[in-house]
Amino acid sequence: MAEEIPQLFEDKRKVTTYRLQEMKQRGEKIAMLTAYDYSMAGIIDQAGMDVILVGDSASNVMAGNVTTLPITLDQMIYHGKSVMKAVKRAMVVVDMPFGSYQGNPIEAVASAVKIMKETQADAVKLEGGKEVLESVTRILSAGIPIMGHLGLTPQSINKFGTYTVRAREEDEANRLIDDAHLLQEAGCFALVLEKIPAELAKRVASELEIPVIGIGAGPYVDGQVLVMHDMLGINKNFSPRFLRRYANLFDDITKAVQSYIKDVKTTDFPSPEESY
Repeated sequence: MAEEIPQLFEDKRKVTTYRLQEMKQRGEKIAMLTAYDYSMAGIIDQAGMDVILVGDSASNVMAGNVTTLPITLDQMIYHGKSVMKAVKRAMVVVDMPFGSYQGNPIEAVASAVKIMKETQADAVKLEGGKEVLESVTRILSAGIPIMGHLGLTPQSINKFGTYTVRAREEDEANRLIDDAHLLQEAGCFALVLEKIPAELAKRVASELEIPVIGIGAGPYVDGQVLVMHDMLGINKNFSPRFLRRYANLFDDITKAVQSYIKDVKTTDFPSPEESY
């Protein structure tokens, strides 16, 4: 008999923006992970994940691009629809890709509406603070929940030129704090902080009423998010300090595939019991 996996959650109700707020208020940490397809999203949801992010990291781990910039709105919608077909409990948030909201608030609303209508997801996520505030306000006015994203913003990699830790200097840290408050005041229901000093993230989480979820932002925030391929050890070429690998699927899958090849070559598979 397979070992039974202990359930870490009792409440099987659908996770909503309201429930995330409740979790912050009672000090319950929020678990968030990326997913991009039906099969993996179903496994992650059944395991008890609170939030599933259909991240634009699909550009890297699913399409093989060097950055998140090339992925399109239609590609994000494809991944979002696939995930939504499998998920019953988790909140599903879809990243708005580069070029779908920056600089044009009218286009931003159209992009967000298209995501919500075609994927039936629960919310969208976008990067930036003051510079995208008009787009944020327009999208929120259409009744679409937004998760913000500050700190290291991968869609701005060509502007920064590096994936190093952000907001180490006082001026940038103060701008980040100001942006966090602006996003909360605009109506965002949650905020992701990526790759910033732990003490700064702690301050932001303590000052904001909305949940703050970190990736490389230390332990003092309201929850954590990782990219599924990194956490499961499928991707062996990415090893930042903040990443903890909970499995080594690259090696496990390689060994399984090699065993299959061997069995086919030696005619061990299929056996008489596996034949009709």
